[in-house]
Amino acid sequence: MLYFFLKRVDFFVPGVSKVGGFSICSSPGLLEREGVLELAVKITKHPPAQWVHSQCVLGSEVALRVGGDFFYDLQPSNSSVDILLIAGGVGINPLYSILLHTADLHRLHESKHYEYKPGSVQLHFSAKNTEELLFKKTIIDLSKEFPGKINCHFHVTQQNSEISENLKPYVTAGRISEMTLAQHVSKNNICFICGPPPMIESVSQKLEKLGVPKENIIFEKWW
Repeated sequence: MLYFFLKRVDFFVPGVSKVGGFSICSSPGLLEREGVLELAVKITKHPPAQWVHSQCVLGSEVALRVGGDFFYDLQPSNSSVDILLIAGGVGINPLYSILLHTADLHRLHESKHYEYKPGSVQLHFSAKNTEELLFKKTIIDLSKEFPGKINCHFHVTQQNSEISENLKPYVTAGRISEMTLAQHVSKNNICFICGPPPMIESVSQKLEKLGVPKENIIFEKWW
């Protein structure tokens, strides 16, 4: 399977009139290998989310509808491309799927199962503090497993406590700056951004200023 999978699903619970919209945060390889699809569902008062956290049990049945245009369709004939992922807060959820899929593709390439050589991924993930850096352990583990191929950079804007030693090499205080982006982006990058609308607009402007074509900047706003 050679494509980046980055979508949301509409989540239909029998007997619940409201429809949930949740991000897929697993790789397509997991679905292919094990028939498992992982969704990010925050605890809220929204009826579908409440059902997931209070009533859902093993064997519960729901209906899913996959859609949206926030994804990257990679064909085997495509040339290798480097990807820049920029996440704000829980905007990491769909981008995490790309990261996991990239790792799967690198493993397949290294095991000689695929001739296609995937490009590198740079992840910039901004949150208020290190406690809100979701999936940080797995992200760091992937960067260690694939040095130079998967790179992670965490940015914290309101950190009041001491940063743990294992995180310090990856954490920068402050927002994602234009100077930081300039060090990790090229005009040929495909850039995916997910986060609050003001962040999307600010980062998109910075990328355009750095010469990234508009068609290479793909974003999803959540609010």
